[in-house]
Amino acid sequence: MKLLVTGGAGFIGSAVVRRAIRAGHQVVNVDKLTYAGSLTNVAEVADEPGYAFEQADICDRDAMDRILARHQPDAIMHLAAESHVDRSIDGPAAFIQTNIIGTYTLLEAARAYWSGRGKPADFRFHHISTDEVFGSLGPTGKFTETTPYDPRSPYSASKASSDHLVRAWHETYGLPVLLTNCSNNYGPYHFPEKLIPVVILKALAGEPIPVYGDGGNVRDWLYVEDHAEALMLVLEKGPVGRSYNIGGENEATNLDLVRRICAILDNKRPEAAPHDRLITFVPDRPGHDRRYAIDPTRIREELGWRPSVTLDEGLERTVQWYLDNEWWWRPLLNREGVGRRLGTG
Repeated sequence: MKLLVTGGAGFIGSAVVRRAIRAGHQVVNVDKLTYAGSLTNVAEVADEPGYAFEQADICDRDAMDRILARHQPDAIMHLAAESHVDRSIDGPAAFIQTNIIGTYTLLEAARAYWSGRGKPADFRFHHISTDEVFGSLGPTGKFTETTPYDPRSPYSASKASSDHLVRAWHETYGLPVLLTNCSNNYGPYHFPEKLIPVVILKALAGEPIPVYGDGGNVRDWLYVEDHAEALMLVLEKGPVGRSYNIGGENEATNLDLVRRICAILDNKRPEAAPHDRLITFVPDRPGHDRRYAIDPTRIREELGWRPSVTLDEGLERTVQWYLDNEWWWRPLLNREGVGRRLGTG
């Protein structure tokens, strides 16, 4: 199968690209290479005969038409997105442009391409989204595929809009789509503005580790390689029009997560005092959702998937990866906004 993966130089997208190539698929990686994208993320597969790269903006309809015509993919996996909530608070326009206009543009290009080929029944447009579209949970309950949308940030609102567009193009035009909404991802190649790499790199530098509010916000953590496996399974076996929530079944408060990472570093890079001495509580993010948790029953019962990596295992692997790959993350610390508090309102 030949896949066109948008955002394939990003964190989750590159995991999908690497897995797809290893599985014997052909991959066309389409990425604009914004601040969070890096071709080093896919360097290990870049010389494979089934891999091709196209630097392009999904908002550029001519480019999308040209790339689709040139490569003739069997499926599109749409991961390109602006995804950092703090950045969306400071500058929502980029999120509206990429996540809404970009998805619309790609849908129209895909529809024209699909129609031009005679509407093949095996074509798929797989849209990858987030659990943040569902809003915030209380102390109990979990998001299901029928949970009403209730986005609270410019980022989650833009992703909710893109989800609605994808469903509308399926219902109105018959475009064969699949949708997935995932919980928080972590793992190798995670851009160093997100929580887990921030904690690791601040601790290694002996700098204050910022924890928003009281640290009690809860997230369901999904190891990125598990997510990539689930996405490929949905693409290959999910019925057209179906949506799946993909979760790690690993809930933790932010404070607990930070302490676990510090404990791992105490073991791997011991210092005179424990790393958790660096924990520093800072003013909370505006509109900070209190808790996310996913009920993955549908994907488990229909497709047989469940996460294989526990949070402790995944954190151990992730910390070790950052310790072993300073060559990857060190240059990224100089990119715009990295290491600086964003999203203060």
